[in-house]
Amino acid sequence: MHQPSLFDAQHKPSPPDDTVIVLRALGDFQARGKVLAERELPLDRLRGALRRAAEAYGTEELSDERAVAALQALGAEVRRVPPFFAKHPYRVTVPTALAERARRAYEEIAGA
Repeated sequence: MHQPSLFDAQHKPSPPDDTVIVLRALGDFQARGKVLAERELPLDRLRGALRRAAEAYGTEELSDERAVAALQALGAEVRRVPPFFAKHPYRVTVPTALAERARRAYEEIAGA
């Protein structure tokens, strides 16, 4: 009889949805004292928070396309700019309601 170990595939938790990772990243960004709501930010500015959120969930870092899709699904406005402007050619504006939701979600995670 095979006894399952910690490393067996069936016991590994499934990776979280991209929107969960992005929501945590937006909360992390604000927890570091940065202004997020109603401000147009280059996606470059959010990459560190996205990386930390992916690491926290033990998953790979989101590509630009996956991060943008998740941001749009959450209600953020994303605008593509020509690639000569930045390595990650997107500008993101997060509405106040989404910023507040992300802040609360991050505080719940951090408090747990």
